[in-house]
Amino acid sequence: MSIQPQQPQGGSSVSAGAASDAKTFAAAALLTFAAGLIVLIGYIMAGGFGGFLGIIGGVFGVVWWKSLHGKVFPRDLPAKSLVALLVTAAALFGLTYVMA
Repeated sequence: MSIQPQQPQGGSSVSAGAASDAKTFAAAALLTFAAGLIVLIGYIMAGGFGGFLGIIGGVFGVVWWKSLHGKVFPRDLPAKSLVALLVTAAALFGLTYVMA
């Protein structure tokens, strides 16, 4: 009698689908963009120390995002969260444009 490991049924794909992958990619890009804008706004306002505070603010934003979703890049990201992130990044971009 031999013991054979069981094969998983169906596909063992890591991805949840193309739409989920696209939302995760967009969230990664927007989180990076928004954190960079926070650093830039801090630097414009107060120089090097403002840039340092911006780094702290960016890290806080990512930690807050993780506390909302359980992971920084969850497998099934709600569209509402992605839209809120897009609006926030656009507002930060507008503020940076006005300040520069």
